[in-house]
Amino acid sequence: MLETEAVRVLVDCGMFQGSKEERELNYQHFPFRAAGIDALCLTHAHIDHSGLVPKLVKAGFDGPIYATAGTADLASIMLPDSGYIQEMEVDQLNRRNRRRGRETVSPIYTQEDAVACLGQFRPVAYGQWQDVAPGFRARYWNAGHLLGSASIEMEVTPGGNEKPTRLLFSGDVGPDHKLLQPDPDGPQDLDYVLLESTYGSTDRAGTTIESRRGLLRDEVRAAMHRSGVLLIPSFAVERTQELLVDLMELMETGELPDIPIFIDSPLATKASGIFKRHAGELRNGADLVQALESRWVRFTETVEQSKAIDRIHSFHIIIAASGMCEAGRIRHHLKDWLWRDEATVLFVGFQAQGTLGRILQDGASKVRIHGEEVKVRARMRSLDLYSGHADGPELKAWLSERLPVRRGVFLVHGEDAPLKALQASLADLDHVPGAVIPEIDDVYDLAGDRAVRIERHEERLPPAGAGHRDWHNDYAEMLLEISDAVEAAADRKAKGVIIRRIRDALKNGSKDQSG
Repeated sequence: MLETEAVRVLVDCGMFQGSKEERELNYQHFPFRAAGIDALCLTHAHIDHSGLVPKLVKAGFDGPIYATAGTADLASIMLPDSGYIQEMEVDQLNRRNRRRGRETVSPIYTQEDAVACLGQFRPVAYGQWQDVAPGFRARYWNAGHLLGSASIEMEVTPGGNEKPTRLLFSGDVGPDHKLLQPDPDGPQDLDYVLLESTYGSTDRAGTTIESRRGLLRDEVRAAMHRSGVLLIPSFAVERTQELLVDLMELMETGELPDIPIFIDSPLATKASGIFKRHAGELRNGADLVQALESRWVRFTETVEQSKAIDRIHSFHIIIAASGMCEAGRIRHHLKDWLWRDEATVLFVGFQAQGTLGRILQDGASKVRIHGEEVKVRARMRSLDLYSGHADGPELKAWLSERLPVRRGVFLVHGEDAPLKALQASLADLDHVPGAVIPEIDDVYDLAGDRAVRIERHEERLPPAGAGHRDWHNDYAEMLLEISDAVEAAADRKAKGVIIRRIRDALKNGSKDQSG
């Protein structure tokens, strides 16, 4: 949030993802008054950047939402889908809560709330200045991350006459090796830059679309089991479409046999329709249209169609959301297949700490899905070359092209290791006074020659809590460990000893806390 004495402007209003403790922040009140916001500028439509917009509007924000046409189109399907998922998940949770005698909860917002906020979107074109609020004007640059994605240049002139403060919000910056998006662009000569750092500690040197396809081919071949499946958790928007083009190219050139591919995501189906309408704006747009219309690609929309996939007894590929396995149909497919050794799960994007995807990627032998324990026998594989994020050297190169940056760089949107790695990497750049890693809810005064940190007004999450596993993850892991220990005990007596010791430990823990 940018704030002057008279005006407040938000850049992005995303949903917290990661551990349960972080996701619970989505239910809390905003740390500001929603009705006091004058305008909202969106970098792109991904839910971690736009997902709380319906909540913001529901809480009283009635100003304009400035976004590119591509972002507005994608938000028109992604936000209602988010509301629908929340309604369904809360409904299931409340059934469990009633059975356990617990209080029921309400969704963060509903599908109806999400539809209601869409009327406040105002499309903006790339490269054109837009007055967004008194003393604020913005210009959108293609970030190369997603259809409609943008880095937002902002000029703030509080008094109207003095020299403006020039800021650039990177949004999510796209990598060099991408199929559908152009190279990211942006202005030079800035006061401040807020730079994402998702892959700040990663170097994908030498990666090309051709080499990526070769690695994908090898993973599919290794996964091919006569009665097996290749499950690919994938973000429904752009990652799914890129995967599809690559898979169809490999099948057409004979590097892979013809394989049925199921896109089991209503959101991906709707998003693919939007991508087809915008095909003329995309690199390789014609290839995407051809892949979407292939006879080997089948889109499922209804629950019945999704369940029918389970009746297939020959090798097939399922691409389903969500990309981090936190919601959606991929969790049902994982529940059905994780315990079978003829299944392979291929992760193709970033997996945040505390998510089911990250837990599986890190080698868990058992997980809990929909309250049930599931043994993991399926092969876990990662091909992290479909991410829409630039790696560390690419982020540094992107920032180098923005120089000079006169007063400071803020590194955001990353876990500890990539944040610190990128900070160290940027230390040798000339014309950059230093890179700061802010904590959640930090406030900075930008009026002087350097940013000055002001104490946080309210701590919603301890600084060490962001981007880490939390007690919910530890609790779920402990339940699985207890189950393993009891199951492995030699006889009834040994099982009883284990249970008694656990009970004694709980009693002693309660005494220690009360004392």
